[in-house]
Amino acid sequence: MNEPSSEPCDIAVVQRSPHIVGIGGTMRQGSGSEKALRYALETARKLGASIELFSGPDLALPHYEPGHKLDHPTAARLISELNRADGVIVASPGYHGSISGLLKNVFDYMEEMRTGTRVYLEGRAVGCIVVANGAQALGSTLATVRSIVHALRGWPTPYAATILSSSGIFQDGQPANSDVANALEIVANEVFTFAEMSKAHQIIGQRRRASPN
Repeated sequence: MNEPSSEPCDIAVVQRSPHIVGIGGTMRQGSGSEKALRYALETARKLGASIELFSGPDLALPHYEPGHKLDHPTAARLISELNRADGVIVASPGYHGSISGLLKNVFDYMEEMRTGTRVYLEGRAVGCIVVANGAQALGSTLATVRSIVHALRGWPTPYAATILSSSGIFQDGQPANSDVANALEIVANEVFTFAEMSKAHQIIGQRRRASPN
């Protein structure tokens, strides 16, 4: 009869909190896309995740230059946080039918993750939020975000929050109606759930590879 293992149970290990990084908004602090991102991140925190936000002035990075030394402190912190992230939430405004230049530059910086243990956003769920003043911009901007996430080997969540800003979507930093709140909560829930599953898979796989049997 096999003796019970003295090793900690895998299930106990995977209960460690997933780490979720939020990126987005605009240079205007308190923009609609930033408020949406903050609400989604706070939802993830309430579910048990640790969170890190990059928004507003954090997005004002020098234009990415391949091969250039990563010496900007915010850029270095961004890459460090993404490397240890279990999930990501991205929120973009819709500018002329596409994402903002600031956010595209942030995506370009992820080229620094090409040689990591997990290349780019590999194995990470990425929740997508788009806030725009017109319905047409919502669809085209979301398609752009998802296309870039795919190129970076991330997993866009099945549900994305597309929010029409012309309808007045936030009051005192909170969603003005249940439709907006529900959309952002679904995004956060899907990222958190996938992050937990991915984290469990990685830890169990590591234990199996380390086992002499």
